[in-house]
Amino acid sequence: MAQCVQSVQEFIQDSFVPMVAVLCSEDAEKVTRKNNLNFSELLRPFCRLTSEGHMRDPSNQVQVVKNLRISVNNVVTRPSVPSSGVPGHAHRRLLSEVVLTCQPAEGGVANVITAGDYDLNISDRSLKASVPWYSDWRDTLTELSTSKHYTATTPWFEAYRESFLQSMPASDHEFLNHYLACLLVVSSSEAVPVEKFLKLSQEQHRIQHSGEYTNPKWFIPNTLKYYVLLHDMSQGDEQRADSVYEDMKQRYGAQGCYLLKVNSRTAAAGADEQIPDPWSQYLHKSSLQSQVQLGPRLSVPSIYLLMYSNGVLVNSLDNTHPLQLDTPSDTPGSLDALRAVAVETKPPPLATGVAAATSHGACLTLNDHDRIRLFIQEFTFRGLLPHIEKNIRQLNDQLVSRKGLSRSLFSATKKWFGGGKVPEKSIAELKNTSGLLYPPEAPELQIRKMADLCFLVQLYDLAYSCYHTAKKDFLSDQAMLYAAGALEMAAVSAFLQVGAPRPYPAHYMDTAIQTYRDVSKNMVLAERCALLSAEVLKSQAKYSDAATLLIKMTSEDSDLRSALLLEQAAHCFINMRNPMVRKFAFHMILAGHRFSKAGQKRHALRCYCQAMQVYKGKGWSLAEDHINFTIGRQSFTLRQPENAVTAFRHILTNDSQQTSTQQGAFLREYLYVYKNVTGACEVALPQLPLPCINSSATRVYFGHERRLAEGEKQAATHVSLDQEFDRDLAAMWQDLEEKVVAAAKRGVVPATFQSTQCCLNSQTDNLRFPLAVVEEPIIVEVVFRNPLKVPLVLSDLSLLWKFTLKDFNRPQPQEDSVGDAVPISNEKEANDVIATEVIPEFYLSPEETKLARLKLLPHQTGQLNILGLVYNLASTSSTGDTTINSPSAAEGTSVRGRQDLEIQGPRLNQTKEEKTSVSHGPDRRLDPTITPPMPLLEVFFLQFPTALLCGEIRKAYVEFCNMSRVTLCGLRVASTHPDFFTFGSSSLATPLTPLSPTSFENCSAYKTLATPPGATPGSVAAVTLVSEGDFGSGTGLRGGGVSGAGKGITEIPLGEGTLKPGESTQLPMWLRGPDQEGVHEIHFLFYYESAEKGGKISHRVLRHTVFICASRSLSVRATACRSNTLPEEEEERNGSMLVFVDVENINSSEAGVREFHIAQVSSSSKQWRLHKCINPAEDKDCKLTSRERGKLCFRATRCKPLQAFPFSKSGVSSLQIITSTTPCADFFFRRCQPLESLRPPVAMETQGRHSRSQGVGHGGGDKDIAGVVRKCNEVDLDIIILWKAFVVEDNKQVILEGQLHVALQTIDKEACSLTQKEEAQEMVLLKFKPELPPPMTRPSMEQLSHLIKTNLQYPESYSHPFNQKSLCMVPVTLTLSNCSLAQVDVIIDLRHKATSPESLEVHGSFTWLGQTQFKMQLGAQEVMRVQLRACFLHAGVYNLGTPRVFAKLADQGAMCETSQQTATPALIIIINST
Repeated sequence: MAQCVQSVQEFIQDSFVPMVAVLCSEDAEKVTRKNNLNFSELLRPFCRLTSEGHMRDPSNQVQVVKNLRISVNNVVTRPSVPSSGVPGHAHRRLLSEVVLTCQPAEGGVANVITAGDYDLNISDRSLKASVPWYSDWRDTLTELSTSKHYTATTPWFEAYRESFLQSMPASDHEFLNHYLACLLVVSSSEAVPVEKFLKLSQEQHRIQHSGEYTNPKWFIPNTLKYYVLLHDMSQGDEQRADSVYEDMKQRYGAQGCYLLKVNSRTAAAGADEQIPDPWSQYLHKSSLQSQVQLGPRLSVPSIYLLMYSNGVLVNSLDNTHPLQLDTPSDTPGSLDALRAVAVETKPPPLATGVAAATSHGACLTLNDHDRIRLFIQEFTFRGLLPHIEKNIRQLNDQLVSRKGLSRSLFSATKKWFGGGKVPEKSIAELKNTSGLLYPPEAPELQIRKMADLCFLVQLYDLAYSCYHTAKKDFLSDQAMLYAAGALEMAAVSAFLQVGAPRPYPAHYMDTAIQTYRDVSKNMVLAERCALLSAEVLKSQAKYSDAATLLIKMTSEDSDLRSALLLEQAAHCFINMRNPMVRKFAFHMILAGHRFSKAGQKRHALRCYCQAMQVYKGKGWSLAEDHINFTIGRQSFTLRQPENAVTAFRHILTNDSQQTSTQQGAFLREYLYVYKNVTGACEVALPQLPLPCINSSATRVYFGHERRLAEGEKQAATHVSLDQEFDRDLAAMWQDLEEKVVAAAKRGVVPATFQSTQCCLNSQTDNLRFPLAVVEEPIIVEVVFRNPLKVPLVLSDLSLLWKFTLKDFNRPQPQEDSVGDAVPISNEKEANDVIATEVIPEFYLSPEETKLARLKLLPHQTGQLNILGLVYNLASTSSTGDTTINSPSAAEGTSVRGRQDLEIQGPRLNQTKEEKTSVSHGPDRRLDPTITPPMPLLEVFFLQFPTALLCGEIRKAYVEFCNMSRVTLCGLRVASTHPDFFTFGSSSLATPLTPLSPTSFENCSAYKTLATPPGATPGSVAAVTLVSEGDFGSGTGLRGGGVSGAGKGITEIPLGEGTLKPGESTQLPMWLRGPDQEGVHEIHFLFYYESAEKGGKISHRVLRHTVFICASRSLSVRATACRSNTLPEEEEERNGSMLVFVDVENINSSEAGVREFHIAQVSSSSKQWRLHKCINPAEDKDCKLTSRERGKLCFRATRCKPLQAFPFSKSGVSSLQIITSTTPCADFFFRRCQPLESLRPPVAMETQGRHSRSQGVGHGGGDKDIAGVVRKCNEVDLDIIILWKAFVVEDNKQVILEGQLHVALQTIDKEACSLTQKEEAQEMVLLKFKPELPPPMTRPSMEQLSHLIKTNLQYPESYSHPFNQKSLCMVPVTLTLSNCSLAQVDVIIDLRHKATSPESLEVHGSFTWLGQTQFKMQLGAQEVMRVQLRACFLHAGVYNLGTPRVFAKLADQGAMCETSQQTATPALIIIINST
């Protein structure tokens, strides 16, 4: 249960106190009325004795009576409660008023109780209302302010309990509420006070003994009469009063009368003196008509967030089950009830000024307070206690004499009940004898009367014995009402006995409660018994039993009692050793429902709020919805609309599991309440809870939306809100932008560089203020989510912003004018500084997530802050009609409000302080800076393909448009695939492009030249010298000398270098299909600047992404082999070789390609050139259909090293293509950048070969050996294959053109136009120690076998007459050619016998004559001839290729000679001429 200010013993003692009646004369009433009190009210604050009393029990033992309180009341001859035990209307109203006036007050300190994992804010701490009043009022105030005694967490329950017990009716089966004495009060101003005393005495006798009145009831026939002479010190004669008092002492005895002097204070004396008023706290408990305002002593702090305010008691809105939600809204229900409450609820009438301003005891001084306190003490100690002691003795003597067993009841009870226990019958076995009445002289009632007297004066041992005796007698007579009373008091007496000689008999209480409730049907007595037993059980920490007892006492006959008991049961659950918090919350809900039915709206609201602390955030959404809905409705009824709105907000914002009908009812009630709140005060737009906005997902786009394609024109994709953000892609764009900025700024990226971000989201860098341009729109994309199962309609949806004007064209020092600028906002009214788009209607389906794009158009420069959204919120019909135009939607309640866009920035994690704390940086995406105008570029592509063959050349057109009012300059483009496109050479003559391009069908993209008349195709090799800088400036070509920042950057040629406002220009663009098949994503970044320098934005960019599907075309494989023939001409002395080109058509038939034609083969090299085509076929043109393969052979000769690249063309058709011009040369040079990374390090050494020294220097070591050997095998020849493809599209033939590149690097090593797929790299182990540099690799045996080229010169056939001469000798010349650039030692061995299979097939053998081994030395690239003779014995075919040649570098003495590769078999035919 809740915490109480009193101990259980004090509570029970104060519940049963001696009752004293008061009869006053009219003059005495007038004396007390001067203080706005009657005589009983005058005495009430002083009825608790502060000193101990003494009396003797029947065994003549002195007993101490401590902390005794008496109850003084006027004689009332009509009952307040019917004898049936059912509380009357007046009694119920009294208790309801007591609970209603005791409310949690505002501004208190919360009392937090920790129960398990919960911290429950239960209630307050305030001083108890019944603190005893002390003699010194200053000490009293100090005691009140410093007292450690605090009330319960539920002071209204204690007030109810105290009023309930004090208003208990007097019944015949017990005497606890019967009057023991009567105070006869007469004023000293009476003419004959003694006669007035006589009349009052006779009146008391008549009331008690005439039988006319059933109430009040008197304890014993011989009631104590105490005569009080009341003297008014302000008017009466004090000497006369003293004389009358002396006469009274003679007549009634000194212990039977008293002179009480009051009203010592006059109105003129001590106006500034503050006299305490101890009466106000008692008066409201006895008067239903007085509206008493509680003083600060009863201040009770607020619970939860709901505060106490004046209100009237209204009928309950619902009498349904506490866990049942509201009825559907289409029936007369919730919203109509709320409207009715709103209409009928009026401010409560103020308490009358008289009652509020009434003070009590105005004529009394502190001395008068002491006199009254002394009077009570004298009356109790000298009159009441001796009277009770005498009656106890008389009753004891009567019982002893009547029983005739013993002189003392003590000894009698020990004899009677010292033995075995008599078994008791259950209540079910007993018949209903509640109507049985004992006569007043019955011994059983005398025992009960003696027990009650002993109980009232704290003789609990004797009282228990008497109650136990009476219980036995009543049960034997089956007088159940009497037996229940005896059981109840026996249990209480046993608990109150000093030292607790016996345990508390809780089963006595249970039997008594069951008897009162079921047999006697007396709920008042049953409730009293339950209240007493619950307090006792609570004091023994038996909270579970106490809760069970209290819950059993709930019934439908009294909502107030059930509510209070359920609340106390809930507190029992959280006071257990293991708190049962959920049971606490559940029973608080039940208590709140019963409070609501009882008209206690504030208490109902408090109970629901306390239960909400347990259910909140635990996943019990239905329970949360019910509680929040009830809190909202009760708060609205109590004229607390802000709290109602807060409660309804929780229902709507959480993920509710309610049905759509119920959610619709919630939403309509919320809108109605919200409209009433906002209608009262329209200072600022309120915050709306619906729909939910994902602020972090807000995206901001700066600039115009992307234009769609116009006819054949295809606009640049740029950036749009329809694109998903890709972090890798964003990094790629930033890298491209850095490169192009560096190229524009002479290779250096400025320190203030900030990458362009046209679209900001949660993944972009938003730490800086974004830059927007005036007169260019700002689009904000907001994500709305409707959490409800009913549709929502937003109308007049727009952005809420704040704008500060700022002129960026002014000098920077003038900051003072900017600081004084007043921000402009559109919260209250529209403003023309920034045009704001308004969406008339925005419909959200149930549980839908939907995007809204809102636009702002700034007209002036400055700082813009986008604050949030403003809109009207309305609900549609709950019948399932989801159309916006439904009549119910138009007629629904609509409220206007706002929602702020609050975006949390990224968590900071740089410094130590940031890592140890949780701090977030700013997110500036909604705070753009509006800058002066900038140029705006739009790019359109014409005839841009989506599919190409690998290596296909296609001509397209690009149109550049300046859409702004500012001149554009510095146009550049960067791309991830710079080898994909070219704008042509800027230095060589390029044919002019027509402004209006036509179809590309049958129009060649190449520049051609007719073959001279009479020349055979393939026999002419035209040579043209081209500089790399003419075609690849800034593209990172081989040897181009371009800095790394300029790689892949192309300057776009404009007419005058600028593009004026509104102008447009069109340029040709050549495209080449990628070498690899598949879909390729190619990115373009167009960079441009403003002609007006010095702006906040230095440059702007435009992005474009294309997807090209590349299909297979041709596969080219090329191999370079040394020629076996010796150079005959002077220009061929440096060497020659054969180039074999293998071309295969790998195109699939799906592409519609009929056949490929090899139009031309060209080469590019600084050291080699193609000489002529050796084509054994007679066809002039090489045609390849699907899966066909063709083989071409060319002779290449070495030329003098050149700085420029010579292009040699060897055509296979009659029309030669000029490969040294655009676009062929462009794509050739552009393709070198990606191939550069694939080449081995040899290629880097081949550049600048013209500057190397002849021969190898001494001391070069292994490095020089490797270099010499490598260069011996290097080729460094690029082959360009130009082809045409005949494609059938839409029943007409289209000719496509293209070119493929093959880079030959090494002799006898095949090169392919298709790059091989790189194998996945294996995982490399981490190494923490630096490795030693790898040793220089020595040349391999294969490389060393190519130092010397050999050739045998002999006649193909030789005739010899073997009959005449048996030996045939044939002269043979062996030619040795040094292929390296160093001196080589050569050994020729003729003793070798052929063992190869080819040689064995030739029958017979021959012998070399003469010297069989030669040693010689060849200089660099020297040619030497050795004369040999071969001897044959028979005619036949012989292979002369048997000589073996060994060679090594001359300066490498330790190196062994390596066998050189021999030529192909040299066959000779020996013919017998005879």
